[in-house]
This record gives sequence, C-alpha cells and structure tokens, in this order.
Amino acid sequence: MADGGEQYEASASALGYLFQFATALHLCIEQWMNAGPDWSIAVEAADDIEQHVGSMTDLLQLKQRAVGVRLTNTSKDLWKTLRIWAEAAAAGRIDLNNTNLYLLTTAELPEGSVGCLLQHRVTRNRDEGLALTLLCDAAKASKTTSTELRKSFAALTGLAKPQQTALLARIQVVGGTGDISDVRTSMLRLAAVAAGHSAAQSFLQRLEGWFYDRVIEQMRTPGGSPVTGVEFDEFFTGLQRQFHYDNLPIDRDIVGMSGDLGEQADKVFVQQLGLIGVGSTRIGYAVRDYVRAFAQRSRWLNESLLRAGEIGEYERRLVEEWESRFALMEEELGPEATEEKMKAEARLIYRWVDTEARFQIRDGCDEVFVTKGSYHMLADERRVGWHPDFAARLMQLLEPAEAHG
Repeated sequence: MADGGEQYEASASALGYLFQFATALHLCIEQWMNAGPDWSIAVEAADDIEQHVGSMTDLLQLKQRAVGVRLTNTSKDLWKTLRIWAEAAAAGRIDLNNTNLYLLTTAELPEGSVGCLLQHRVTRNRDEGLALTLLCDAAKASKTTSTELRKSFAALTGLAKPQQTALLARIQVVGGTGDISDVRTSMLRLAAVAAGHSAAQSFLQRLEGWFYDRVIEQMRTPGGSPVTGVEFDEFFTGLQRQFHYDNLPIDRDIVGMSGDLGEQADKVFVQQLGLIGVGSTRIGYAVRDYVRAFAQRSRWLNESLLRAGEIGEYERRLVEEWESRFALMEEELGPEATEEKMKAEARLIYRWVDTEARFQIRDGCDEVFVTKGSYHMLADERRVGWHPDFAARLMQLLEPAEAHG
C-alpha cells in the first residue's frame, strides 16, 4: 500500500495531466471561435502542449501549484522549464525564429523577479536583459545539492550568449493563471455560447469525452497526429447541431451498446415477439434497440435535455400510429381467423415498426433506434402489442410468474 507521500505525488501527477488536457481543450475552443482552421494542438509532444498556428509554433509548459506559491528566481518550475527549452534550442529541435515559448503557472510572480520580467511583451516592465542577468546570478550563487537543478543551471549557462538572448526573447511567463477548476468554468461559459446555458454542462461533457479520447490516442502512438482545426471544427459543429432546438444528442457509447438477449429474455417485449414467431436474430436486434433507446432517453431525462411532457407527447404519437394499424388488422382478420393467420398479420405490424416506422422525437433527431426502441418500451408496458390477442396471451404467460415472484 502506498504511503501518504506517494499517494499525494500520484494524485498531483494525475491532476497535472487533467490540467493539460483541459487547457489544451480550452485552447482548441478559443481557436475555433477566433481563428480559421489552419491550426493544430498536441499534448505531451514537443512540450506539455504544442500548438501550431499557420507557420508559428507555440510550446506551452503548465504548472499548477497551491494557492500562495511564488515563482522565484530559483524555483524548480522555472529552471526545469528553462532546461527543457535550452536543451531543445541547443540540439536544434526548436526554431527560435518561429517558436513562442510560454510558461503558464498558477503561482504568483514576485515584483522584479525573472518571471515578472518575462511577462507578455505588452507589459511595461518586460526586461529580457535583466532577466538573463538575474538567472545567471542565481545559478552562480546557488548552493543547491540537487543534481537536477544543477543540470538546469548548466543547460542555460552553457548556451552561447547570443543563444541565451534569443531564447529569452521567445519566452513569455504568465503567472496567476486559473487552475483546472477555473479552466473548466471558463469552458462552461464558452459551451453556453455554443449550446445555450441549460445544455452547457451536457455539451461540455460530450466535448471533453471526445477530446480526451482523441488526445489519449495521439499520446499512445509514437508521433501521433495532433488534433487539427479541421477535425475539431467537424466534431464541434456536429455536436452543436445535436443541441439545436429541433434536435437531441445521440451518444457514441450508447450507439455502441448491443444488449444481451439472455439478460432480457424475461422482458415483456421479448415475450411479445415470441408470441408471433419472430426469429432469435431479429429478437436480438430488438433487444439492442430497446437497450439503446432506454439508455439514451434516460440520459436525456437525467440531464434535463427534454422539455416538460415531451416524452409523453412522443409516446402518444407512437401509440396512436400503432392503434390505427392494429385496429385495421383486427377488422381484416375477423373472429374466425386461425392462429397462423393471426401470427402472419401480427408479423406485418411488427415489420412496419422494424422497417418503416420512423417517428422522430424532434425533427432533427433521426436516429432509428429511438423510434424502434421506444416501441419496444411501450410493448414492455403492454401499451402496444403485435398479436391480435396479445393482452390475454401475455396475461396467461406472465401471471403465473408474477404470482410466484
């Protein structure tokens, strides 16, 4: 069992990755809103976050620290970052003429410190020359026994003076940035612009799910492809359409559900299909549609994405469409119909549900399993049926089991 220190380090590391993911997604949303499609973003590639916009590259180092922490001239966060960039510049892995280097930290920047002097270029007190002097002085004066810190000192001071100057000219330190909670709050505001205030949380959850899966895929593959502006635009605008007034979101995890016929064998809707001789393969498809519709409708309800009375109105339409067809079947069969004839006509009613009935809960929501699965939900409640005598037959089938249950 890990001790308290190890648990803390593991939690901090995990939170650091989540902070990177959230910040990268926030950057994607901002790029989508403010720029064209000519950009890309990768996590844990050349840096914590690597962003390309046109011909320029932005490398971002992120540091999330506790409230009250200050970025001093000997801070490990500062020097570790400088080492990464200095070594990359010395090895020719970054082109300083076309690369911006950002250190984003939740820590405070003390007045007159290196971090303060390397703030954004519009800041009046930016002074790269003084910052370099302070860094070299700190390296010389340090009595640290830390091997890592000494390697960081050497990485910067080992550069030729022109390279040191060129490196610091590209660095921008941004202090007092928001932590992961602040980043998510900001993204929620942007999501509200995209999908409306009431649906902002649901919209952001789906966007995060897609983005985090996509970044994990990028990180797991050596040289994995970054998220591009074109790719992000395609998903973001598609998700926006699902949150329009005339639409509802269809979730990828629910679309992937297949259902288990064995687990659903005792369901009333399965018994209904058995009454009319539907084959096991098609019953399996029915189970799949039922499971998906049940899960999707439940999620819509839990996330308050449905309007008051909307499900009830939708089910009324489904039932009334079934009623007219069921009544016509009863008329045409008459009282003398054989069992085989009744089953044959009942299968036609079910064929209509399975292949033709496409009643959308909203005009833009055209996912087939919503209609078919909703009919199976109604069949499970015995509000619709396929066999002309389904109510009585089900009573015979189910009452003994219910009595023993």
